[in-house]
Amino acid sequence: MVILTIIYILVFIIFALIAFAVMQIKMAGINVKDFFTFIKANEILDDLYVFTKKSKKLSPQEQIIFLMEAEKVFKAFDKVPSMLWDEEYQKYREVLNKYKDIKVMRWASN
Repeated sequence: MVILTIIYILVFIIFALIAFAVMQIKMAGINVKDFFTFIKANEILDDLYVFTKKSKKLSPQEQIIFLMEAEKVFKAFDKVPSMLWDEEYQKYREVLNKYKDIKVMRWASN
């Protein structure tokens, strides 16, 4: 019976922590869905950043994939306050510059 009581208390604490986290996200003016999209976009940003550093010339298919993934990241980052991603600004800027370069190169070739 004591173990069951401890389990109930632990489950209650876990739900309370989750509710507190959701409340904090909402108080910051962010939708919970947008916040989780931002977390996933942050992972994609890391991958794109590494990709921009190691590859200088991209095939047309790679360019399209890069552009689509970068646009997802930009949309997700636009939905959250900039104070959340100050640490990632340099990566964001590098990916944005590569995005602009590809867009200009594709526009010039058409």
